[in-house]
Amino acid sequence: MKRSDDLLAGLDDIDWAALGHAYGSAEDVPGQLRTVCGPDQEARENAFRSLFSNIFHQGTRYSASPYAVPFLARIAVAGPTGARADALLLLTRLAIDWHDEYSLPLGIDTAAWRAAAISPEENLRWYDEQIAAETDEERLKNLREGRAYCAAGHPVDAREGALRSYDAVRAQLPVLLELLGDRDPEIRTKTAYLLGWFPEEADATLLPLLACLDGERDPGCIATVLVAVGLLADHDPDGRVRHHLNHEHPLPRWASATALTRLLVAHPAAAPGLPPAERIAAELAAFGAGPAPESATAHHAGDLHSYTVRSLLHLMGATEDPDGVLLEIVRALPHLEKTGVVPRPLAARAENLLEALFEPTDTTTVFTELSPGRQKLLKVLAELLTAEDFQPVPFGSDLHEQFTQYGLPGTCPALRAYVGLSTAGEDPSAPLPDPWEPFRNH
Repeated sequence: MKRSDDLLAGLDDIDWAALGHAYGSAEDVPGQLRTVCGPDQEARENAFRSLFSNIFHQGTRYSASPYAVPFLARIAVAGPTGARADALLLLTRLAIDWHDEYSLPLGIDTAAWRAAAISPEENLRWYDEQIAAETDEERLKNLREGRAYCAAGHPVDAREGALRSYDAVRAQLPVLLELLGDRDPEIRTKTAYLLGWFPEEADATLLPLLACLDGERDPGCIATVLVAVGLLADHDPDGRVRHHLNHEHPLPRWASATALTRLLVAHPAAAPGLPPAERIAAELAAFGAGPAPESATAHHAGDLHSYTVRSLLHLMGATEDPDGVLLEIVRALPHLEKTGVVPRPLAARAENLLEALFEPTDTTTVFTELSPGRQKLLKVLAELLTAEDFQPVPFGSDLHEQFTQYGLPGTCPALRAYVGLSTAGEDPSAPLPDPWEPFRNH
């Protein structure tokens, strides 16, 4: 560990009071960073919680966020033992989050992200145009306040604000790369996870990531490196990814298949050098049909069964037996409720499956005319979904509307009857209960 003075050199040269975070002025950030570098473990943990809440509040990044990045990078490399992993986690969150331009298994699209972000200059021009045309005094006051906030350097567009932090972390990657050789497997794993989100730096990071596989024994680290390589590469370098399809541990085998799926789908020119889609799908299917592993990578928030279903859906278009792949997806569905990281995960996944596998129709779909895979999918969904899944929820679409859009039954009893399951005396045509009834005024 370096002295805190070394880790935080230049901290007081920044006008933190002029910067902002979720709760106003960022003048408290230097004190929190000093505490993170201190000897008191409990105080360090509290300081990290404050930093997460302040400069990364529910995914939002602020004007102070990128300024904290260089200090966090130094802490990750040479800070107190208990602080290094937390610093890497916060760096990753400052770089990417759930609403940034990425999806799995395909990875991050930085070009689309940069194109969608609205620069401060564009925002200032918009404010000037609105102010020039506005006659209402109250709205004029709000516009002037918004312009002043933007002119002071605070991000107005969420994507542009997030990009500032993303690029600040990107600038630290040459320093963070050395952590792939750290003695602590948690540090190596968290570093590999971070590196996978910077395709613009792939030329500099792919070789160190591949070198990390040499001699690595930790399955979680191997898996994380393999997924990161798959997210960054446009081919399988020297067959290093496919080699792990035969690893003795199931987690690296899953990661190899996941990485190969991304290569096969995103870079079809690499297909001749990859294993057949059926071989990749078989490995994913074997993983998806089993229980959740005790250890996992951080990708998809650790929900590897849902990640597996996403990959299998992509492989359906690359195999000669798409219905066979669909049957493997069906085998993974019962495990989603155990591993889901969002409320009512199975209902959410059902919407994604319907969108991927069915075409909108104005007529009722005849069950016996569906392929065996689609029949099996609907039967499993009918067994797993409950009446509660079909009720409207405050956030998200109504599942019954999703079903009816594709000519399928829109209630749980009707779905069970449709696929030939017992409805146990339920009326398939009964209207859905109104979940808002207790809150209505009579």
